[in-house]
Amino acid sequence: MAQAWDKTILAANNNGLLRFNGAFWKLHPSPNESIIRSLKVIDNRIYTGSYMEFGYWEEDVMGKLQYTSLSQKMKVDLLQDEEFWGILALEDYVVFQSHNRIYIYDHINKALNKIDSDSFLPKMYRVGRTIYFQQIGKGIFKIENGTSVLVSEDDVLKNDEVINVFGQEEGLLILTKNNGFLKMEGQSIQKWETGADYLLGEISLYSGIQLRGGGFALGTISHGLILLDGQGAVTYHIDQVKGLQNNTVLSLFEDGDENIWLGLDVGISYINRDSPFQIYPDHKGLVGSVYASASRNGKLYLGTNQGLFYKELGDGSDFQFIEGTHGQVWSLKEIDGKLFCGHHSGTFVVKGNKVRKITDILGAWKIDEIPDHPNLLLQGSYDGLYVLEKTNSTWKLRNKIEGFQHSARFFEIFKNQVFVNHEYKGVFKLKLNDGFSHFQSIEIDTLIRGSNSGMVKYKGDLLYAYKKGIFKYDWTKNQFIKDSVLGQLYSEEEYVSGKMTLDKNENLWTFSNSNIGFVPQGSLGSSPSIKKVPLTEDMRNGIIGYESITALDNGKYLLGARSGYFTIDINNIQKKEFKVNISAINKVGKSRNKTGAGQLNQNEVGNFENTDNNLLFEYHVPIYNRYIKPQYQYALEGIYPNWSHWSSNALVTFENLPSGNYTFKVRAKMGDAVSNNVASYSFRIAKPWYASNLFLVIYALLAIAGSIAIHNAYKRFYNRRQQKLILRNQRKMALAKAQNEKEIIKLKNQQLKKEFKDKSNELAASTMSIIKKNELLAKVKQELLASMENKDAVKSIIEIIDKSLKQNDDWELFKEAFNNADRKFLKKLKSAHPNLSPNDIRLCAYLRLNLSSKEIAPMFNISPRSVEIKRYRLRKKMNLEHNDNLVDYILKL
Repeated sequence: MAQAWDKTILAANNNGLLRFNGAFWKLHPSPNESIIRSLKVIDNRIYTGSYMEFGYWEEDVMGKLQYTSLSQKMKVDLLQDEEFWGILALEDYVVFQSHNRIYIYDHINKALNKIDSDSFLPKMYRVGRTIYFQQIGKGIFKIENGTSVLVSEDDVLKNDEVINVFGQEEGLLILTKNNGFLKMEGQSIQKWETGADYLLGEISLYSGIQLRGGGFALGTISHGLILLDGQGAVTYHIDQVKGLQNNTVLSLFEDGDENIWLGLDVGISYINRDSPFQIYPDHKGLVGSVYASASRNGKLYLGTNQGLFYKELGDGSDFQFIEGTHGQVWSLKEIDGKLFCGHHSGTFVVKGNKVRKITDILGAWKIDEIPDHPNLLLQGSYDGLYVLEKTNSTWKLRNKIEGFQHSARFFEIFKNQVFVNHEYKGVFKLKLNDGFSHFQSIEIDTLIRGSNSGMVKYKGDLLYAYKKGIFKYDWTKNQFIKDSVLGQLYSEEEYVSGKMTLDKNENLWTFSNSNIGFVPQGSLGSSPSIKKVPLTEDMRNGIIGYESITALDNGKYLLGARSGYFTIDINNIQKKEFKVNISAINKVGKSRNKTGAGQLNQNEVGNFENTDNNLLFEYHVPIYNRYIKPQYQYALEGIYPNWSHWSSNALVTFENLPSGNYTFKVRAKMGDAVSNNVASYSFRIAKPWYASNLFLVIYALLAIAGSIAIHNAYKRFYNRRQQKLILRNQRKMALAKAQNEKEIIKLKNQQLKKEFKDKSNELAASTMSIIKKNELLAKVKQELLASMENKDAVKSIIEIIDKSLKQNDDWELFKEAFNNADRKFLKKLKSAHPNLSPNDIRLCAYLRLNLSSKEIAPMFNISPRSVEIKRYRLRKKMNLEHNDNLVDYILKL
């Protein structure tokens, strides 16, 4: 394994060269599809050796690795089935080692030299300006002036495989496979006694390196990794049980941040030696989930879901179970010089590796001191609150406090008041009587409540935490008020638990999705000093709502987890400077693979066609930390100028970008530290052909022509519309005129009808007047003739009457009125029957008025019989048939 110039990690692999940038692994297949056996980074080249092949890789302008074969370029005559297992650099030379030959390549003069061996060459080693190698059965050699020189032929060095050689002031320190460390001073070789000899004598080593801090890392065949300090004492022994993927460590490498990388039989692991976090997983299932912990009298206690366990502090052995504590442990607290254990089955006092049960009350959540009563303790249980009393140095149950039956997991005491947090019902405020036997009053605040909420007394204040933030009890208002300063410990979006914990140093701890927050004791001046440990919820694998923190020594704290526990060294949480890099930029789409031929040159401003508007950006931070992962934030100036939300996703795709100028920017943070650079890439997406400048001019001309055409079309349209309106109005006017004329004719007809009716009435009145007059005259004549004996005396009067009856004045008057009423009748009558006499015409006029013979007789001064005769004669003159009605005929004429 090796680290490149850009801090990426490289590994020789069965399928080729692996490259890891902290976000993505990428495989570069070996040139002849063989296993890569060796790897070395020299300047900007990556040298590799494989089956019948050695050469180097270089980045092209696109950032891709391109391979150059030295063995073919130099036309090297290789041995049969030769594989290259080691590569070293020394000044201007690169040295390649197989199991039977060493090749020395002068990359300045492009020359190649070789050293043959008739025995097996397991490895070669560089110490200062000298390269050593071992020939099995012959001893240790070094290379001088291109030839091999024997250094030592000690039997141990002949027969036991040398793993590595390290330089010391006195000489060489040689690490062997089966005999541990040997010191070589001159020709003298002796055993270097270490604290690991008891272990090295039982195992076989395969790899080993000296660390920059002066210690050693040893890779074994079946026992994992062993870390030694500079004096050879074992500091850590890490195997598969403690987190490795398997126990065979084939290669070791220390990167620039002092992380140790392990090439395993299958897979790669790495160890953050400088990490503030240390994990103690419970892979054996011995301990379980840790709910509480305590450090007392040199012993470390763990309260778990399986019981109470202990071990000596600093002891690497496993935890031991304390008999009689099977079941769930809820709390561990030191009070009055004793360690109290709150257990599902009751309450215990712990002494060494023994416990004594003092109550059988199920579910002892919490035990706390009652102010001003040193011999009394208050215990919160599943079904309420209990009082414990010390009698003759022995603690025992005194009584249950009556009046409260709810679970009391979180409670705090202020004089004679007890606050109990119930996450589903709210916060109870209970007032105790003086004898602590019952509650005098109970109030409940239901405005603040929520799942996984927590409550704690901190520096004389009562704090309550839930999703909405951290609240402080205001004694003047008797309610909780949000604390804006402590509220900085977590946001509502990051909330997972309101559990607040005070360690023995009175530091306040909270737990959110992205970190662990704490307020150090003594940081409270005018405002608290808020600090955060960048350990996310998924990394710490905590028991949400049941988190626990215990102070150890030298700034270390123990954090319980679902399986085992963590330790945190807050003095070692340092903000290191780092940079974010853009790994690759690819054109993507249906026709391209995301990491295929569409990769772009980051060193040039991109100029893309409008069809190349789908881009994939990959970015990374080359920092390798197991528990502090980088998060990224990006912006795309030109369309998305605002920074995105922080995310652990190390790539982003932009699809269907419109034409324009863009600058992609990305930055990163690890914990609270932000990268000291912003990586960027500028590019331009061209307008489509139909939006080019030429086409814009054409569009403008077309728009002008179109505007003129539209104007003319509108002009013609409105002219036609105006003509139509004129014609329509003319038609309307003509129609209105016709209607008016029709109305006038109608009025005239109505007037004529009225006149006709008036004339008819006048005619009727005239006719009736004539009839009445003639009747009157006829009656007067008859009366005179009947009453007068002397006819001669009235003869003159009768003559006057007869003359009046025979005069035509009445007829002329009637005729005038009749003509006014029925002007056309007389003309039609004369036209149809010109042979009629005036009396016949007069008779027809009377018949036209539908007068009876009796009514007509006075008009002629004749009898009705004579009228009938006249009517008969008239029929004859008109040539009417016998069946024809004379009156009907005249009315229809």
